Amino acid sequence: MTTSSLRKDVARRLGARTHATLALWAIGVLFALPSQTVLAQQDTPTFSSVDPLSGKVNDQITVTGTNLGKSAVSAVFLSDNNNDYKAVIVDQSDTKIVLKVPQVKPGRYNVSYQKGNAIYIQPVRFTVE
Repeated sequence: MTTSSLRKDVARRLGARTHATLALWAIGVLFALPSQTVLAQQDTPTFSSVDPLSGKVNDQITVTGTNLGKSAVSAVFLSDNNNDYKAVIVDQSDTKIVLKVPQVKPGRYNVSYQKGNAIYIQPVRFTVE
């Protein structure tokens, strides 16, 4: 069965038009999603690294990633399991944010950002010495 005929078969079984169906093959299972389904927004901020990986309170660190401009990221935090500690942003562009380490106890923290009213914890970690 070709990919095209597989998509048509899935669309027929789901009662959807072929052009409105997106077929995904993952882990040996076929999933069908409406074409309007958003899998990932292209303008979603993502953190890819922090430099340096550790530092002290008031040190400046640089977070790099994509879509980090002021229109997408309104604040940056160091987050533990219970709290989000707001950092002062020193410089910000679409690909990097320079911030000051907020007043926190020594330990490991996730670097997170605020967009709108929500805070999104990223898989980037920073250690406060």
